[in-house]
Amino acid sequence: MSLDSSSPSEGTPRGRPRSEAAERAIIEGVMNLLEQGVPLAELSVERIARTAGVGKATIYRRWRGKEELFVDVVRAVEPDDPELPGTSMRDDLIVVLESLRRRGLAIRSAILHSVYAQMKSSPKIWAAYHNTVVVPRRRLGIEILRRGRENGELRDDVDLELLNDIVVGPMLVRAMLRPEAELPEDLAAQIVDTLLGGLRPLRPAGT
Repeated sequence: MSLDSSSPSEGTPRGRPRSEAAERAIIEGVMNLLEQGVPLAELSVERIARTAGVGKATIYRRWRGKEELFVDVVRAVEPDDPELPGTSMRDDLIVVLESLRRRGLAIRSAILHSVYAQMKSSPKIWAAYHNTVVVPRRRLGIEILRRGRENGELRDDVDLELLNDIVVGPMLVRAMLRPEAELPEDLAAQIVDTLLGGLRPLRPAGT
């Protein structure tokens, strides 16, 4: 993983650009250490700062602790969260599941697979990831279903919390629990269309 080593000139404006360069150097420094096989538990702030070529104060100005830093490292190598089309509940759900499919493909790489396994063995790191990444994504899924119910795309009697688990469950099983399973490009649409076939409101004949 390369790191931009160009030094800023005197004419370089102060502020955000330099901050982004420091954050990139720190995140890439952590990834370099992980690729070398250094366990998360052994990644001290001192070692990260030395690898990234920054001072410890630079890290603490951006993250309150290693847990928050590690979450941002994982988010940096995961696919970006998708922008929803907003055209229908079906279309939004397919976009969300497609993002989960791509995330599953990324996690199958050796480095990310190892990082996820180590995160789950560290309650503090996993809690930080869960609260800042998993919970907001779950809220988004439930909000999509709520809008679908309000728009008449979904039966009124459906438990949205339960349905969200049912929607993402098949993709999670394929992506996380069955590393040998295929993740075809049309899998998201297959899952959504299969589920929605039995969840749409019944229409009176002739309507």
